[in-house]
Parts: sequence; C-alpha cells; structure tokens
Amino acid sequence: MLVSLTVGKVDAGVAVLLTQDNRLIEFPSVLLPSNITSGSIVDITVARNQTAEAASATAFQTLQKRILNTYGIKTPAPPVLRLRNATQTSLVLEWDPIDLATASIKSLSLYRNGSKAGSIPRPLETRSTKISGLAIHTEYTFHLVLRTTAGTYQSEKLTCRTHKMTDLSGITVTPGVLPPQQKDALAAALDRIGGKLIDSVRIDTTHFVCTEGRGPLWEKAVEMNIPVVVPEWVDACESEGTIVSVRGYYLNADPKARQLGPIHGSTQHQRTTSTATSSAPRPSTQPKPSQDGSQALPEPPITPFPGAGQSGQPTAEERELESDEDDQSPPPPPPKDDDEEVAEPSVNGHAEQNGDKPSDTEVPAEKVEKDGNDSAEAVDKPDEKEEDSSSSESKNGKGREGEGDFNEVPL
Repeated sequence: MLVSLTVGKVDAGVAVLLTQDNRLIEFPSVLLPSNITSGSIVDITVARNQTAEAASATAFQTLQKRILNTYGIKTPAPPVLRLRNATQTSLVLEWDPIDLATASIKSLSLYRNGSKAGSIPRPLETRSTKISGLAIHTEYTFHLVLRTTAGTYQSEKLTCRTHKMTDLSGITVTPGVLPPQQKDALAAALDRIGGKLIDSVRIDTTHFVCTEGRGPLWEKAVEMNIPVVVPEWVDACESEGTIVSVRGYYLNADPKARQLGPIHGSTQHQRTTSTATSSAPRPSTQPKPSQDGSQALPEPPITPFPGAGQSGQPTAEERELESDEDDQSPPPPPPKDDDEEVAEPSVNGHAEQNGDKPSDTEVPAEKVEKDGNDSAEAVDKPDEKEEDSSSSESKNGKGREGEGDFNEVPL
C-alpha cells in the first residue's frame, strides 16, 4: 500500500506530515531522506510482515511456558508438624524440611493454643524444638506458620497432651561411662518402665546417666543443660512408679539428700529401726549381786551344777559343807583330784583379789571350817553379806560374773 504525504515541518528528530484529508502525523525525521524540506511530498509503502509476526509469537509463548513451569506449578509446601516426645512438663516437636520451591523464606513461627509462642531460629536448618514449663497432664494445640515471598503457608494443627506423673514412657536416657553390667541393667529397667535408651545426646534426651563425668557425650549433655544422674535414679523411678526428683541423684550429690517416697521411706524406716534396736543397750538379764546375793545364798541348791569347775562357781562339795556346817564336823582334807576342782574356781573367781599368786592346791580343814562359819553368818546377817559382795565386786570384775552365774542356777 502506497501513501503520499506532504512534509509540513521538520523539527529536530520529528517531522510533521500532512495527509490529503489534512491529518497530522508525527514521523521520525531520521527515517526521511536527508534533503527533505517543508512542502516536500514523500511516498511511504506500508506492508504486513507475517514471518516476523510468527517468530515473535513463538518467542512469547515460549517465555510464558517457562514462567509457568518455574513459578506457577511448583510452590512452597506447608510445614508438616508432629510430636516427637512428651514428658510431664515438656513437649518435643519436629517437622519435615521446609520446601520453599523457588521462593525465599521470611519467617517460621510456632503458635500454641492460637497464640504466637515464638519464632524458630535458623528455620532452614532447625527441624525440631522443645517447649518446657508446661502443666502436668494438660492438652495443648500447636501449629506452624511459614511466611515466604510466594505467600504464607500454615501447617495442620497438632493436639498433644503432657504425661501424668505415673507415666514413665517419656524418659529418654543417654548412657555415659558405665560398666557393661550396669549398662545392661539400665537398659532392662528402662524397658520395664517404657523408657527409651539412645546412644547420642539429642534434643529429646531427658537424662544423662553415668558414673563418671567425662567424655564428649557428657560435655554435650552439660552444655545442653541435661540432668546428669546416676543409674540409681532409674531404679528409684521404677520402684516408686513415678518420676523421682533428680536433686539427690546428681553425679556428685549426697545420697542422704535423696527424697524417698512411701516405699523407700518405709524400707529406710525399717532399716533405721533395726539399726537403732541393735545399737541400743540391751537390759542386763543378769541380776544385781547386791540385791539378789542375799536372797540366793540362804537357799542351798539340791543338785550340783555340772559346769562348776569351768564357770568359777562353788562345787557341790563346798555347798554340802555350807549346808551341814552346824550338824556335822569338818570333813578331812579332800583327795588330790577334788583339791584341783576346788582350787580351780578359787583361782578363777577369787585368786586375783588376794594378789597375783593363786591359792594353794591343798585346802586345810581349818580353812574349810572357816568358810562354813562365814556362810552361816551370811545366812543370819544378809546385810553384812551384801557389803562383802560389794567389796569383792569392786576389787575384781570377775567376781560379779561368778555371783550372777551362781544366782541363775536352777533349783
């Protein structure tokens, strides 16, 4: 198509062209010939370029598809929140890695019971969090809110409940330096109460059990402020059937500071009572010689005591001499065998009173008669006998034992 136009004015960069129906068209002057002036007539041919139009349409569609596939199909995924471990006062929550697609993250926040509990630090690296200071046996609702450049995404609400004091399934123990037998016993005890034994120190580790404070695991537990206790704490929880305070079971704690429950308390009370009973002074069953001596002496025994020679008590011959002193004359000196039996209690019971030298083996008749008279006077005067027994008791401790044994002879 050919169009004739009249140049009306040529200005810097722009030329004003007039059509036959007096319409003005601004046209770039650089596209006109160089010798054009006002009043010149130029012919302009206008035609449609189909090839260029098709190429442009193809390029535009390709760009549209690329944008759609990159930003329109793959979008950030909402977080998936779940419960990892629960105790009486804490909950450990974890979630899958954050899928941002091509977007950039702005923040990741945790909400508890509809209120914001806090923001997760380093959301692209952190995959779990621990909420402490919760109430015992209480229900809570949690959810995550992910804010990105592609929009805001929210996870499903998670409802969980803290444990009762008698629920020990939340105990997660990491063992430290322990003997093999003690470690096996610890694993068996945790299996019985429903606890878990893990080899590494993690965010869900509730207690670190060891007998010596050393090693990288112990250092990490101390850094994470995890209670370091002895294996006896697990045994106490098992026997009590509830969570026991760790104050008395720390690695360097005094065992006396342990707070025992009713089971341990009764056992400890029984041990204390038995110890006090065994350590208390027992009342002496041996009668006092000052009070019973005067009562036992007037009653002569009927039968001789078989162990008189070994226990330091008077022999049967001496008792017969004392009982028949008034009616019979003094017997002749006893034979040699009898003299030894008579001399033996005198050496054991009264030899130390007279001095370091024991009495002679032979007993003369005058001495026997004198002993008989003394016994008769003791029967008539118990008060004087009591004074004699107390004086002999002060001289030698064995005299008291001899008199006590004599008083306990069955009649």
